[in-house]
Amino acid sequence: MLKRAYVEITNLCNLRCSFCPGTGREGRFMPPEEFAVLADRLRGRVKYLYLHVMGEPLLHPQLAELLAIAGEKEFRVCVTTNGTLLEKAGDTLLSSPVLHKVSVSLHSAEGNGMAELAGYLKTVWDFACKASEQGVICALRLWNIGGADARNEEILDFLAKRLGTHPLDLPQPRQDSWRLRKGLYLEQAEKFDWPDLESAETGTRFCLGLREQVAVLCNGTAVPCCLDHEGDVPLGNLLEQSLEEILDSPRARALVRGFSEGRPSEELCRRCGFATRFG
Repeated sequence: MLKRAYVEITNLCNLRCSFCPGTGREGRFMPPEEFAVLADRLRGRVKYLYLHVMGEPLLHPQLAELLAIAGEKEFRVCVTTNGTLLEKAGDTLLSSPVLHKVSVSLHSAEGNGMAELAGYLKTVWDFACKASEQGVICALRLWNIGGADARNEEILDFLAKRLGTHPLDLPQPRQDSWRLRKGLYLEQAEKFDWPDLESAETGTRFCLGLREQVAVLCNGTAVPCCLDHEGDVPLGNLLEQSLEEILDSPRARALVRGFSEGRPSEELCRRCGFATRFG
């Protein structure tokens, strides 16, 4: 069993962030009937569904229906969002019993020259507090250290005023995470370079792609991980094949074997800045 599957319910986004490569693929919302097919084919084979690859999942007009389908298939659902639509869609998330975790990319603020930072942060904070009180894990992300992180101090100051202490002085359950209160965390990480076939090789030797995770783009295409934003490593289509068929394909088996031997089989993987974290 894989730990998680990233399911891209839309590749459309309401922002254009400096750290995100975006995608040249045709914009699309995944219909509920297709989501149901994918959920059936992932059921019993992955533990968590992450509703994100590219795009902003809270844009999906049938989000409540997708969450209900995930519940029928007995999944636990994690959502990654830029947080700008939480005022509109937050209640839809919190009314779903399948919601396990929400990760909010606070670094979206610096990526867009956001003028009204205080209002954005208040909306995110109010949602995060409500979510954590309901038992939903909430992670506030600043994954831009070393990049365009000019607004991080403003964000940390905002959190300090709400907490009565600087967030980075609070306990760390792990190196890159601070526990703000029960179920609510701040995460900081270095900015990374997205994999790109036009980039230089990074020295990547290992990745958890297909070992712990798989990703499914909004047209059903299965790829090794959530960073394959253009679908450069298509392994099959989960709307047409079973997950077992996809994972047993020669390309998928070569990818897993390559990482086991420290020699990635795919050009895209050899050009991934994130995977260098695995040593």
